[in-house]
Amino acid sequence: MAVKIVTDSLSDITGDLVGELGITVVPLYVRFGETVYKDRVEITSEEFYSRLVSEDTLPSTTQPTPNDFLEVYEALAKETEEILVIVVSSKLSGTYQSATQAKELVKGKCRIEIVDSLSVAMSLGLIVISTVNAVKAGANLDEAADLARRAVPRSHLIAYFDTLKYLAKGGRIGKASGLLGSLLSIKPILTVKDGEMSPLTRVRSLSAGLDYLYDVAAGFTNIELMAVEHCTTPDDADKLVERLGEIYPKERIYRSVISPVVGTYAGPNALALTVLEGEKK
Repeated sequence: MAVKIVTDSLSDITGDLVGELGITVVPLYVRFGETVYKDRVEITSEEFYSRLVSEDTLPSTTQPTPNDFLEVYEALAKETEEILVIVVSSKLSGTYQSATQAKELVKGKCRIEIVDSLSVAMSLGLIVISTVNAVKAGANLDEAADLARRAVPRSHLIAYFDTLKYLAKGGRIGKASGLLGSLLSIKPILTVKDGEMSPLTRVRSLSAGLDYLYDVAAGFTNIELMAVEHCTTPDDADKLVERLGEIYPKERIYRSVISPVVGTYAGPNALALTVLEGEKK
């Protein structure tokens, strides 16, 4: 039986693509006041971002519980003896810990491997997609887990932020804290380095931000997969995809909306590019 792959909702793999890939997505949680929602299960991205900009209190987020993963493991164990779990950076969320704790509770012969992606959003998502492709080509659990781990340093997320306010309030600002004193007109460009948010540069406008994202993509000579995602500005994402079509087939660029949990820290108007480098032969 083929390896079954599990990820979390911060991979930004949603909708039809989940079914096409044949994966299972474990949602994180977002809380507004006293009400808790499963990420993109009990609240849509559109509903979330509307509330994010209109409500005074910043929402909070929580990782899945070990039991959330245990339920998934037990269900999949009826279909396979090999499960690969690829999750958001352990430095950004406790999701990896929950997945690991649940593994210890599984009874039976089902083998479970857990990979810390050291990333988030489609940087995690592209690692998952690449691994699914390998499984569909016949990779077993050990081979798929090894491929996923090798993909981690090859997955590059570059994100334009309209503001760092949400990242700072949410306590996920990491090494980008030095940018907080910047002028309001400065827009930060961040990446994920060693599992944490890290600054790359600052620009003065969205237009300059789009130029920077394009230039980063154009600097890669060996691209396996590419993705563009946004929080609240699909038109800006469309513009970036059109430009990227000059260097990579635009019909192959994955599109997504940044999840409510990630959006809690990214804030509105954020835009992200992810490039998964091809593996050197």
